[in-house]
Amino acid sequence: MQVEKLEKMLPEAVQKLEKVKGGETLAAELSWCWVSFQNDQNPAGVIQKGLEAIELFKEAREKNSKAVSKKLIESLEKALN
Repeated sequence: MQVEKLEKMLPEAVQKLEKVKGGETLAAELSWCWVSFQNDQNPAGVIQKGLEAIELFKEAREKNSKAVSKKLIESLEKALN
């Protein structure tokens, strides 16, 4: 997990999750996991919720290619790896 990259792009991902249908709860969970990670340095929650966000973004992109940018998905994938 690349903490610096994730720190820079996570706000954008959370903001987009709030706009994607079904992503409101996941946005809150991902935000919470990020704060938790900053406190305990355990990345498990961030990785799990990040992967869920990627799947949701891909589903939204299949329905409407303009719903989520390909760059956002790729950036999140790179930051989590």
